[in-house]
Amino acid sequence: MPTMTSRSEPNRSRPPARLGFCSCYVYSPRGLGAASRCSRLLRARLKAGDTTWFPRYAARVYQLVAEQGRFPGLFGPDVVLVPVPSSRPCRGNVAWGAGRLAVALQQAGLAAAVWSGLTRSYGVSKSATAPDGERPSVWAHYESLSVEATLVAANRLVLVDDVVTKGRTLLGAAMRLREVFSNAEVRAFALMRTMGLVPEVGQLLEPCQGEIRWAGEDAHREP
Repeated sequence: MPTMTSRSEPNRSRPPARLGFCSCYVYSPRGLGAASRCSRLLRARLKAGDTTWFPRYAARVYQLVAEQGRFPGLFGPDVVLVPVPSSRPCRGNVAWGAGRLAVALQQAGLAAAVWSGLTRSYGVSKSATAPDGERPSVWAHYESLSVEATLVAANRLVLVDDVVTKGRTLLGAAMRLREVFSNAEVRAFALMRTMGLVPEVGQLLEPCQGEIRWAGEDAHREP
C-alpha cells in the first residue's frame, strides 16, 4: 500500500516529466470532410455524457486490444483506471465523461478496477472554452488536483480522459499521482486526441501510442 505524502508547493526545478499515452480516435475542430464532421459528433457525444455511447466505444477499444494487439501493456487484470477529474470539484461519483468512460472500459474487461481518488481541490477554466492565452497550464492543473486519503494498492495506474489536446491536464495529473504512488507505473489513455494543426483528417479511427512531455514549461504531445 503506498503511503500518503503531504501536499506541497510544486518544485519548478524538477526534471521534465514524461507520460506515455494511447488514443483511439482523432478530432478535427475545423475540417469540412466527412471524417472531420463525424469526429465532432463523437466528441459532442462524449462531452454530453450520454451513457448509451460509452459501452460501445469501450467495446471498440477492447476489440482493438484483444483482436489487433493495439496498446500493448496498457490494459490488463492488474491495472487500476483513474478518471481525470472535470474542471470543477466533483466528489463521490463518476458521473462526468472521463469517469463514465473509465467504468465502461473496466466493465469491458480491460482493467481490474476504477479508482476516483484523484480529485479537484478547486476549479480551473475549461480548456475547450477558454481563450488561448488563458487555458490552464500544467502547473495550474497540478496545483488544483489532490489525492484522497483512501488509497488503492496498485502497481499500474492508467489515467483516463475523453479527449486530449496538448496533454496539460494529463501531465499535471500524472505528476500528482506519482507523488503518492511513487513505485507505480503511470500511463494515460484518451479516447480522442485533437488534431488542431491538421486541416483535415482522413479517417476517424486512428489508434496511436505516443508520449506527452515537457516543452518550455508547457506540454507537448506526440503524435
